[in-house]
Amino acid sequence: MENRPNSTTVGFTLLPSELIHFIILRLALPDIFHLKSVNKFITSVISDQDFLRDYNLRSSSSTWLFVYKKRWHRDPVVIHGFTRSSERWFKVMIGDILKPVIPPGEDLYFLTASGNFFLFALNCSREVVSVNPMTKKVQKVPHSPLGPRGTSSWRRSGIKLLAGPPGSGRFRFLFAEMVGNSPTLFEYDSRTNEWKSTVARESVVSRIENRDGDRIFLSASNGPRRSVVISVGPDMNEPVVVQPVFSGVVEDGELAVGFSWGSVINRLHIYGDGRMLIVRSGPDSLDDANQGIRVVKGVELWGLGPNGRQWAFVSRVPNGLIDEIKKPYGVMMGCLEEREGTIGAILMSNFEGVWDIIWLSFDIEKSKWALDPLPEFKMQGSNMAGVTFSSGLTIC
Repeated sequence: MENRPNSTTVGFTLLPSELIHFIILRLALPDIFHLKSVNKFITSVISDQDFLRDYNLRSSSSTWLFVYKKRWHRDPVVIHGFTRSSERWFKVMIGDILKPVIPPGEDLYFLTASGNFFLFALNCSREVVSVNPMTKKVQKVPHSPLGPRGTSSWRRSGIKLLAGPPGSGRFRFLFAEMVGNSPTLFEYDSRTNEWKSTVARESVVSRIENRDGDRIFLSASNGPRRSVVISVGPDMNEPVVVQPVFSGVVEDGELAVGFSWGSVINRLHIYGDGRMLIVRSGPDSLDDANQGIRVVKGVELWGLGPNGRQWAFVSRVPNGLIDEIKKPYGVMMGCLEEREGTIGAILMSNFEGVWDIIWLSFDIEKSKWALDPLPEFKMQGSNMAGVTFSSGLTIC
């Protein structure tokens, strides 16, 4: 059916071109594509090289939340995305793009995203594929030097996807792993289609220079008291390893890393970008305790100490915000990422088959917490198959 411009669209095009540029620049990309389909003048604005440069720069520094949910293996692959500049969830349809490389019945898990690239792990064939929904290109990533890996082998805090400049069609995929007793950094470059691996050396500096934002921190392992973290600069040369020790109080002696299930574990640790989020939970009543129902009691943020040898306390979520997110749950998982001076944390919990999403933000400079409101997201009866933060989509 042909899209016919209505009076609102026509009136919009009568505004000064600078104002139109300003307005469209602040829209999410799916909304821009919708405008592009209904008006030729708006198409010309979007095609302007100055607009493309400004939009891609702005989008690259924005933060998106992407979620992959599914009911059955045969369901079409749809990624749901949300950004603060919008008030609704967007659908990124990539099922048809994946069909040429995904065998029937394959079980997909959404690993991570960056820019226009989405990375999936295939549980049956134990492969990794990248998808670019803008160019509709799908690419199999060759096995790393460690060989085929199932979905359970990938730890969220130990992987990082780095999209190249807009239009380059290039990305790098990094992950950290303990190989024997050696913390090792693995890097895949889509331009060469090759992997390289580097054993991280022990840090000999007295101070880890971190917060200029250009270093990457990947967890090679996380335990109750000690973590192994690989730090590497933007040139990817000479990765170093630090082993921060957690000296905080362990009240219950039990913790979960990345995923919490059951009523006996009331402390969940979530790692990412050289940070650690501690989620403390417990039952609100004896009946809740008997049924394995918990609520969040407190959330703490920790970071690497100056020399990287200790986890250092940073901040605690205020009680007022805790009251806002205090909902019953039986299962909880999360992810943690630092972008543009803000630490974002996602807590996904499930209670009686219904998933709930909480987005917390911590402004590092202001040392201030905020709860980012999310529109309703219907997930009842669905399986959670991946969640991640990412930079925004760009116009090729």
